Amino acid sequence: NASHELRTPLASVLGFIETLQGPAKNDAPARDRFLEIMRSQATRMSRLIDDLLSLSRIELNAHVRPETRVDIGAIVAHTVDTLAPLARERGVDLRIQRAEEGLEVFGDRDELIRVFENLVENGIKYGASGGRVDVTIERSRRGTGRLGEAVIAVRDYGPGIAAEHLPRLTERFYRVDVSQSRDKGGTGLGLAIVKHIVARHRGRLLIDSRPGEGATFTIRIDLAETP
Repeated sequence: NASHELRTPLASVLGFIETLQGPAKNDAPARDRFLEIMRSQATRMSRLIDDLLSLSRIELNAHVRPETRVDIGAIVAHTVDTLAPLARERGVDLRIQRAEEGLEVFGDRDELIRVFENLVENGIKYGASGGRVDVTIERSRRGTGRLGEAVIAVRDYGPGIAAEHLPRLTERFYRVDVSQSRDKGGTGLGLAIVKHIVARHRGRLLIDSRPGEGATFTIRIDLAETP
């Protein structure tokens, strides 16, 4: 799968290089257009390699649960702030609601940022037609710990996802719509990375969606007990 994903953009880049060295050698407008396509394809390959390396690192540490206490609400809020410009660019109203401050979990801050970046960015890109993405952070009394668990939900109001796709969304390179995913810069690894990071944190990823009703991705992680 990885070699296939890399082969397509690489073939495109090589083809345009040959064209620029030959028929389009002195064609300035064509050169500018081809270079922009080459830049886009090279960026796509770079993202894929970055995601493959991230997945490898996460799998190496899958058996080691993080021991650092982090404020998961603050991490989510930081991620939303970071992605606010993208939401504005796509015409999406990105909202966040925190029911409670100071929800601490044992976690790797960088990995958790990666989780919520993937989920919020997916909501903005694939649910843009709904014009809105809601992010909620709250405490639930459920969970295995005495303090319950932190529950973070990312909901979009886009086209939704048919039921037959839901069980496979976290598989590597699985896409509901291959061309749409590639057009939007997807590598097919984002939700696989989310799944593995959440598993390392001993949390749960839940996906709820129906065609025409948007999609909700929910992360549940036990809260850290007070030392």
